[in-house]
Amino acid sequence: MNDELSEDVRAAVGAILDGRDAHPGDFDRPLWTDLAETGFHLLGVPEEVGGSGGRLRDLAVVADLTAFHASRVPVAEAAFLAGWLLGRAGLAVPEGLVVASLDEARRTTGLRLSGCLRTPWARHADHVVTIARSGGERVVAVVPTGGGVERARNLAGEPRDTLVLDHVAAIAAAPADVDAERLRERGALARSVQLAGAARAVLESAGRHITERVQFGRPLARFQAVQQQLAALAAEATAMRLSADAAVLAVEADAADAGIAVAAAKAGCSAAAHTVAAIGHQLHGALGYSQEHRLGAATTRLWAWREEFGGEAHWQDRLAAAVSASGPWWPLLTGGAR
Repeated sequence: MNDELSEDVRAAVGAILDGRDAHPGDFDRPLWTDLAETGFHLLGVPEEVGGSGGRLRDLAVVADLTAFHASRVPVAEAAFLAGWLLGRAGLAVPEGLVVASLDEARRTTGLRLSGCLRTPWARHADHVVTIARSGGERVVAVVPTGGGVERARNLAGEPRDTLVLDHVAAIAAAPADVDAERLRERGALARSVQLAGAARAVLESAGRHITERVQFGRPLARFQAVQQQLAALAAEATAMRLSADAAVLAVEADAADAGIAVAAAKAGCSAAAHTVAAIGHQLHGALGYSQEHRLGAATTRLWAWREEFGGEAHWQDRLAAAVSASGPWWPLLTGGAR
């Protein structure tokens, strides 16, 4: 995804991220404010509902770069998920930080919703977007986060909270193709992009370390075994990036095989994340295990994100089922189905 507009987005977001110190807390609000002031936090969300417009591939650039820098901001939960739900339902983006829940709420009476919803970043959010059901009816709802929040974190220290919900919400009918499974697929796409960005951070850190570190009078990069490990790491990181890019373009084009592309990307990126983290730590020796070290910040995200929105086994099963249902698999495998 190297077209001119995406490269402009990459340069602009890179200018915001480069040179920033690691944020000590679980949410870098100053960075989020900078992204919001420039509109990068809601790229890909229609302007008609208050988003920044633009393409999904441009939003993917922001997700990739914030993952590469291990930034503590909810780009995926805000734009990929909440913004997508709001855009599909035609609901306006409210002020402040808006994230999506991963569960469906219960619609009790009228505009009132209830339930305990897994909601990443809920402790910092002003509003939560959720899918709600009442009988056979499904709606998209925007809920203020005034209720109780049960706090939890993933391996990378990112908020993975539960929102205790009993609120009146703004509600709109959900389109027929918007449900919990589509939300999971959208989250899997976002995590694939982020996994690829974190893998790139591991590759860059390892390359720099073996160039600078000297053993037996020469840099580690001069040893053949180290070179082979770095080549294997580069191959995995490149495959992750290519599969994530392909999935983004397929979803952006609303291609018939977009679901297959997302399943392949998440299955492949989740599987490769383990290998990338293992080789990265091996090349760094005893260094890089702390959260403060850039390697540790990247690998803890790889370990956490590979399981979120479904791990490799889940998406391998989905991929196998989709390929079986699509008919002859060889044209699909070789690109003839496009």
